[in-house]
Amino acid sequence: MKSVIAAAFVGMMALSACAPEGPKLGPDGQPLPELYTITKKDAEVIPQRVLESVNSLRAARGTAPLVLNPSLTAAATAHSADMAAQNRPWHWGSDGSSPLDRAKRAGYPGEVVGENISETYETEIQTLSAWMGLADTRDVILNPAASQMGFGWFQEPSGKIWWTLVTGR
Repeated sequence: MKSVIAAAFVGMMALSACAPEGPKLGPDGQPLPELYTITKKDAEVIPQRVLESVNSLRAARGTAPLVLNPSLTAAATAHSADMAAQNRPWHWGSDGSSPLDRAKRAGYPGEVVGENISETYETEIQTLSAWMGLADTRDVILNPAASQMGFGWFQEPSGKIWWTLVTGR
């Protein structure tokens, strides 16, 4: 009889190990966020995914679409890494450079229209959504004067991501 009970107990333990785990909850009872790690595959599609999202938002406002510009993307990526090195989200580079200076340095021949920055653990789409929730950053995304966009990021080993979006014409 003891062997039957032991076998049943082992069987129940084995089955319980197969049960899917629910989300881990924080002290407020809400699910804890999962770490968003940008893989090489993600890195290949993020700029296009953001561009498509931005252009959908612009289309809803009757504003012309943007195109990705490699020079603006290089400036955005460099600034994201620089913000991480400085450990603060702001529009000035560690060398005192402005968004205009960085775009020019990256070879952009046009005029910079605006720049959005963020320090977060959120995805690029969650970050874009947060920018759309604030008038000043929303205005950068929807500005009808803009015709081009650059988008870059830097992810720290901790998972923190520094995002930069630059628009120009």
